[in-house]
Amino acid sequence: MTEITLANVKDFVGQSLGASDWIDVHQPRIDQFAECIGDRQWIHVDIERARRESPFGGTIAHGYLSLSLVAALAMKLGLAPTDASAVINYGLDKVRFITPVKAGERVRLQLALVGIEPKENGKFLIKSKATLEIENNQSPTLVAESLALIIP
Repeated sequence: MTEITLANVKDFVGQSLGASDWIDVHQPRIDQFAECIGDRQWIHVDIERARRESPFGGTIAHGYLSLSLVAALAMKLGLAPTDASAVINYGLDKVRFITPVKAGERVRLQLALVGIEPKENGKFLIKSKATLEIENNQSPTLVAESLALIIP
């Protein structure tokens, strides 16, 4: 794939940036996330109860755990112009959590650059469409419109 730079970033609007590698969403990752944010709801961390009572047959990742994977995977896919001084997470315009990620499943990011909005002093926003897919599942875990502020 061609490297994105400040000079050519506009050429990538409307283009797919491809798919990331698959990453494991295993129970230790879910447990660490739960501990970090203080959300220890049983559906995420109580394996035995989740097997008995969850409609998913086991524990699932937090939606925000899935969402938190988007930024790092987008950077690995080359979303940030390589010659930018800084790239700052600017937020989200829209997020939809579609399918829960069961503990032990793998996810990957499909990313497309959908727009660029000029800001002051040569800065600009990149809007991307992020689709976090679950391996062997027709339905993604989430779809988001993500914003990154690019500082030349």
